[in-house]
Amino acid sequence: MKVKLLVRNPDDYLRETKRDIHKVPRNYDPALHPLETPREYTRALNAVKLEKVFALPFIGSLDGHRDGLTCLGKHPDHLSWLYSGACDGELKLWDVAKRKIVYTVQAHDGFIRAMSFSQETSSLYTVGDDKLIKQWKAEELYGSDLKAPINTIVARGMLTGITHHRSKPVMATCGEACNLWEHSRAQPIKTFQWGVDSLQSIKFNQVEENIIAACGSDRSIILYDMRESVPVRKVVLKMRSNALCWNPMEAFIFTVANEDYNLYTFDMRNFANPINMHKDHVSAVVDVDYSPTGKEFVSASYDKTIRLYNSRQAHSRDIYHTSRMQRLTCAAWSLDDRYVYSGSDEMNIRIWKARAAEKLGVVKPREKTAVRVNAKLVEKFAHHPAIKRIHRHRHVPGHVYNSRNELRNSMIAARRKEFNVRTHTKRQLPIIPEKAKVIVSEQ
Repeated sequence: MKVKLLVRNPDDYLRETKRDIHKVPRNYDPALHPLETPREYTRALNAVKLEKVFALPFIGSLDGHRDGLTCLGKHPDHLSWLYSGACDGELKLWDVAKRKIVYTVQAHDGFIRAMSFSQETSSLYTVGDDKLIKQWKAEELYGSDLKAPINTIVARGMLTGITHHRSKPVMATCGEACNLWEHSRAQPIKTFQWGVDSLQSIKFNQVEENIIAACGSDRSIILYDMRESVPVRKVVLKMRSNALCWNPMEAFIFTVANEDYNLYTFDMRNFANPINMHKDHVSAVVDVDYSPTGKEFVSASYDKTIRLYNSRQAHSRDIYHTSRMQRLTCAAWSLDDRYVYSGSDEMNIRIWKARAAEKLGVVKPREKTAVRVNAKLVEKFAHHPAIKRIHRHRHVPGHVYNSRNELRNSMIAARRKEFNVRTHTKRQLPIIPEKAKVIVSEQ
């Protein structure tokens, strides 16, 4: 026995409050809406224009260092805490929400080269030019023991990088070689060498936790497995890589920042070719950091700009710069996926929005829906000339614009030269008959 009922949900036609708009049922039959596409195109055009109007990515700067920045560190449990190390060995903890310094300590003699956080011990580890590995307690912020490290390890050589295992009490440092350390020992438990003078950046994989990647001074990228006694793989690029970062969501993917103005994304299962080459910088790229979603990353370059990339696209989706910002030395993406931090050699840390037109205040549900609808409309009409021109436009500094044109011209000339060499053809003047020569000369 079948029973058919008419069901009317009051939520479909009743207002929540008397000030709310009246809900009207809509028929989605396309035959009844012949002007739907023109209306959507107009909304998409207005949305992409408003996105440019509200694109104000710069939030503020943190001023307090007396020398250039060298590295930034994020606390995994406190989103508003940011660690920064400087060239004079000064370590600072910032409360980004209040934009103030929580504490300052003279951590090392000379540069602070790198820092890494241990979730197991809630400690921060730093390395510097004084050949020391120092452990700092990161929980009791306002205690009396913050001015001194809780542990210090003396290394044999100068260290340039440090990274900590995600779950085990093991950390790796790089310098003259790759060394593995345990918290309870003052000597490395394992040393990896592969004919490299020095290593300048090292990172543990966050998914495959036993894999380590490092950048060498001989233009190489080396993979290590902490369970093995020898390195695993090695690839040599045309120029040196300055920094490396693993994708936090894809186990085998990592990106390196190179001296040839590009970033290269590799799959560690196949080192023959990079899976993507990210362009647009006009000077050496010095640092790279992934967003917690793994879909985007930020790069800092010596051309005084930072760029935001989609991990699967070759060109940047946005560029951030200011007139006072000088050479970039480090960059970091916040763990809530909303902000980007950059450090430069004029002693300032700058805070940027990860999405330039995003609203930072309270967003109501209807406003969220409107933002999502506008984003989908812009994506739908992204290939229309008017919308494409507005959506792709970015204001860049004059020196970046001129350098980009010079690089483009040099690339075109190199391709033309390579084509002529491959085909072995030379341009020859056409053979003109005698009568034709006379006619040409008379004209």
